[in-house]
Amino acid sequence: MSAAGHGPMLIAQPGTMGPLALRNRIIMGPMGTNYGTGDGFSTERDKLYYAERARGGAAMIITEAMVVSAGARNHRNSLCIHHDRFIPGLAAVVEAIHEGGALAVAQLNHRGGLLRRSVLGMEPVGPSDWTHPATGEPIRSLSVGEIRAIQEDFLSSARRAWEAGYDAVELHAANGYLFQQFFTPRINRRDDVYGGPLGNRMRLLMETVELIRAKLPDLPLMVRVSATEYVEGGYGEAEIIALCQALERAGVIAIDLSGGSNESPALSRYCIQPPSFPRRFLEPFARPIKDALNIPVIMAGRIIDPEDAEGVLRAGSAQFVAVCRALVADPYWTNKAFGAIPTPIKKCISCNVCFERLTLEQDVACVANPLVGTEFERLDLAEPQLADPVPEALRRRVLVLGAGVAGVEAARVAAARGHSVEIWEASDRAGGQVPLATAGPDKADVGGIWSYRWPQIEALGVPVRYATEATAARLRDFAPDLVIVATGSRARRLPMLDAAPCPTIHAWEVIRDPSRIPPGSTVTVIGGGLVGLETADLIMGDGRCVTVLEGLPTVATGMARNNRFDLLERLERGGVTCVTGTLVEGFEGSNLVLRNGERRWTMPAGDVIVHAVGPVPNRDVLPLLQEAGVEHVLVGDCNRPSDFLDGIRDAWMTALAVERRPKARARITAADLAIS
Repeated sequence: MSAAGHGPMLIAQPGTMGPLALRNRIIMGPMGTNYGTGDGFSTERDKLYYAERARGGAAMIITEAMVVSAGARNHRNSLCIHHDRFIPGLAAVVEAIHEGGALAVAQLNHRGGLLRRSVLGMEPVGPSDWTHPATGEPIRSLSVGEIRAIQEDFLSSARRAWEAGYDAVELHAANGYLFQQFFTPRINRRDDVYGGPLGNRMRLLMETVELIRAKLPDLPLMVRVSATEYVEGGYGEAEIIALCQALERAGVIAIDLSGGSNESPALSRYCIQPPSFPRRFLEPFARPIKDALNIPVIMAGRIIDPEDAEGVLRAGSAQFVAVCRALVADPYWTNKAFGAIPTPIKKCISCNVCFERLTLEQDVACVANPLVGTEFERLDLAEPQLADPVPEALRRRVLVLGAGVAGVEAARVAAARGHSVEIWEASDRAGGQVPLATAGPDKADVGGIWSYRWPQIEALGVPVRYATEATAARLRDFAPDLVIVATGSRARRLPMLDAAPCPTIHAWEVIRDPSRIPPGSTVTVIGGGLVGLETADLIMGDGRCVTVLEGLPTVATGMARNNRFDLLERLERGGVTCVTGTLVEGFEGSNLVLRNGERRWTMPAGDVIVHAVGPVPNRDVLPLLQEAGVEHVLVGDCNRPSDFLDGIRDAWMTALAVERRPKARARITAADLAIS
C-alpha cells in the first residue's frame, strides 16, 4: 500500500532496535486494562487482548505497566511481576503475542508518589515529602536504603520478564511516575546524591539501567520518558536530551516518548489526550530528541489514522510510532492500514472512556469497539462479512427499526453474518443523534463511529426504508423472525417550563443551530451534563452571558475526567458560570426559583432558557409490536439512554445472537400445536 504521492508506506517497512528485528514500524504502546486478577495474575482476557493486536499486525506489543514491588500496586487488577509466581501466566501472554507474529516487551513501573493509599492501601513515596495533587494524600520521601531496594525490585522483575520469554524490557520513566519524580526539579528537592544537579536527578534511573545491564547483559532494554512535562518548573529540552543521550551510552536500545504527567487531569491531558489536542501533537518535542540520538525513537501522541503515523516518519520525528488507544479501538488497525484486511478502521474518537474506566478501577472498555476484552473480539465477529455466513438453516429475517448508530450496527453485523435484514427509519435521513454528537468544537473525530458503519450497510445492500412508520399491519406483513428496536430517545419534557417568563428551547435544537441564540443574550442552561456543557461551549462568545444550573454536586459526571477538565477550562475562559448542587423549583415573575438543601433563592431567568435534562427512551412502537405478535428486543437509547458504548454493545451482541432464536413460523406452529 502507498501513501498518495509518496511511494511505499514508511510505516510498513521493517526496522531494527538493537538486536530486535521488527516487521513494521507500528508499536502497540503500553496501556493498562485491569483484565488481571485481584492478586496480580494474568488471565485469559489478557492473552486474548494482546494476541488479537499481534494478529492484527503490530510489530511490537508493549504490555501494560507491571508492578515491580508488592507495595506498589497500580490498580486493583493490574499485572504484577514482583514474584516468580507470576512468570507462568506472563509466559502464556508472551506466547500468545509471539503466535501473532509480534515481539513482546514488558513495561516495568513504580508509581512512587502517584500510588494511592485511599484506593489500594499503597503508601505514596517519592524523592521528597510532597502532597499528591489529585488525592491530597501525603507522600513520604524515600531513604537511600529504600531506593536501593526498589532498584533491586526492578532488576528482579526484569529477570522474571526475561524468563517469561519477553523479547525486551521497558522501564517506565514517564508520565509522572517514580523515575520522572526524581528527574524533575519541581518535585525532587533532595539534598543528597539523588537530588539537586542534573546528574543527581538522573541517578535513580541511570543506576537502575546500569544494574540491569550488568546483571542481564543479553536483555534488550528500552526506556519510556516524557519528552516534556508541559508545566512550569519542570525539566527543559536540554535536560531531557542529556538524559536520553546518557541512556544511549548505557546501552538502551530505544527511547519511547510520551508526554505530561498523570498527577492531575490538567497534566494527564498530555499523556491521554482529549480531542481538542491536535494529531501528532508531541512532534515538536520529539524531533530534537530524535535528532540528538543514534538509537531509535518511538513517538506516541494522538495517532488516530495511518496517515498520522506515516506523517511522523516522513517528517523525521521518530523511527517508530506508538499507536495506543487506536489499537484498543481496532486491533486490526495495522493490517487494515497496509491493506491486508479490506475493511475500514474503527477509529478511536479520543473519548477516553478507556482511561476513565481504568482510573475508576474498572476493566477497560471502548466506545468504538465494545467487544474489547471479551472472547468475542475476533476478526470473524468484528468484520463478519470477511467470514463464511451462518448456515442457511440458521438464517433469520430481521427488521431493524431505526437507522441511528445502534440500529445500523445491529444491521451491519446481522447482515454480514448472512441474515436477511431491512431497516425502517421514521425520519427522512439516517444517523440518529450523530449530528448532535459531532457538533461540538472538538467532536469531529466522533464521526468515525458513523463513517465506519454506514458504508458497510451500503456495501452489504441492506435496504433502508425512510419515512416509514411501523404499524401492526406492516409488521405482520413483513413477518420478521426478530425486530430489533433502535428507536433512540426523545427530549424530556419539563412541565414547569410552560410557566417560563422567557422563550425556552431544548439543547438538541441549539446544538443543531446555535444561531437560534441571539448574540448578546443572557442564557440559562438547565442541566449540567455533557449535553448542557457542550451546548454552553457552542454558544459562549458573541456577548452571550451563559449560566449552567446542575442539581448534582459536579457537572458532566459521566465524562472522562481528562476531557471534562479540558472542557471546563475552556468554559471558564469563555466566561460560562456553572452552579452545582442546585435544583430549579419554578418561577416567580421573571426569576427562576432555585434551591440548594435548605437554602432557597431566585435569579433572573435571562433572555432564553435552554433545557438539557436527560432524555427518555422512545418506546412508542412497543404496543404495535405486541399487537402484531412479533418477537423484539430493545437496543441503544430506547433500551436505556446512555452513550455509544452501551448502544453499540447492545446492538453488536444482539446481532450475534440472532441465529439462536427460532424462526417465526416455527413459533407459530409450536403455539398452534399447543392450542390444539
